[in-house]
Amino acid sequence: MNEKPATVRVFCSPGSWIESDAVDQCHRVAALDGMRHVAGMPDLHPGKGAPIGAAMLSSVLHPFLVGSDIGCGIAVFPIKLKRPNLERLAARFPDLDRALTPGDEQWPHDIPAGHTQGLATVGRGNHFVELARVDSVPQAGRVSKGDLVLIVHSGSRGLGESILRAHTEVHGAAPAPDPAAYLQAHDDAVRWGSLNRRLMAARVAHALGAAPAEPIVDECHNFVEVRDGLYLHRKGAAAGDGRDVLIAGTRGTPSYLVAGHAGAEANFSVAHGAGRKMSRADALRRNKAKHTVAELRRTAVGSLVVCGDRQLLFEEAPTAYKRIEQVIGDLVAHELATPVAVTVPLITYKTRDRS
Repeated sequence: MNEKPATVRVFCSPGSWIESDAVDQCHRVAALDGMRHVAGMPDLHPGKGAPIGAAMLSSVLHPFLVGSDIGCGIAVFPIKLKRPNLERLAARFPDLDRALTPGDEQWPHDIPAGHTQGLATVGRGNHFVELARVDSVPQAGRVSKGDLVLIVHSGSRGLGESILRAHTEVHGAAPAPDPAAYLQAHDDAVRWGSLNRRLMAARVAHALGAAPAEPIVDECHNFVEVRDGLYLHRKGAAAGDGRDVLIAGTRGTPSYLVAGHAGAEANFSVAHGAGRKMSRADALRRNKAKHTVAELRRTAVGSLVVCGDRQLLFEEAPTAYKRIEQVIGDLVAHELATPVAVTVPLITYKTRDRS
């Protein structure tokens, strides 16, 4: 048992939308063996057994705090296109539900853990690939106003799920009995997730007639880091200690590239996105009553949404999420990050339209 209770701090303002269930989850996590400190980000919301938007420091490694999508993160790739026509470009996006096969030109030579299932696919949920335009640059950095970028949000697909399942089938929600063995598999999933984002960006660039590029940002937000002999679990929280991070808004709102400078009170972490305001069930019910499918395929900022899954269109509608401006404002107010660029979506890809 802990010698003294773990501390909990949620970095938000009184005007932020933070569900009490999410805060309760933070306190339940704080009671786990070995836990030292739980930091909730301003995008904090309830997850399955553990909060999403939290960084949790412990002397004991708890695999369920990272979850099944080990290595999930967001990468940003520069892309050059001449006179982009959004309708034509949207129609040219490749099928990112179809995995690469060994005969494909982009098949990689080194695949972490030899896991080929789902390679170069985006997945469901809140994962996406987005063509965006840099709208403003509060601080000089890696991009300029008017630049186009590809934003890729995805993880390790079935690999991370298999790693967590192998643990839970034997140990349930208990700590990892062999942290080194878990970390070896975990690190493979983190590398796989990064490779997956690069492969998808290359597939999209080729399809749109552009040259693939290396990412200017590629930061994971579902992983565990060994720091000063302790385990820093991040679930929906990005490393914010001296790194640039893309904090995603929604398909109908801006996203923010920020310079992270979070300290120990925030477990050296920043938010990873706007954070859900509604459960998927609530979003499906409410948005079906308010919107048509056609309405949800074009956003308030004029961007297009490529999504052949009607249920996902409703579940992932911008209204299902918190205000990204509030999340960024809270990070700035608590001196955890500084915005360096703002991107506006042009085309957001979720799934191929099968019609």
